[in-house]
Amino acid sequence: MDEEELKLSMEQSLANKFERQLKAEKERRQFAEAELALIKGIGQNSPEQKELQKEVKKLKTELEETRNDNKKLAEQVDDYVNKLRKAGII
Repeated sequence: MDEEELKLSMEQSLANKFERQLKAEKERRQFAEAELALIKGIGQNSPEQKELQKEVKKLKTELEETRNDNKKLAEQVDDYVNKLRKAGII
């Protein structure tokens, strides 16, 4: 195989590689577009979306309760530490 044939073979190999990559990228894009269409099709008023919104609301409520409990516990710990200091224990 002479130099010209080798060069041509390498160019064809690269072209095939890029062609495969382009095909794979096109398939990924089509899949992503289909997924997006499904998500848009479900919409905000679907039963699934309403259930998800309820769950998010529940989690937000739990988070707020946990934060409030954490603040109360921190105050209790501070009060207890201050009492121990006044008593000369620490």
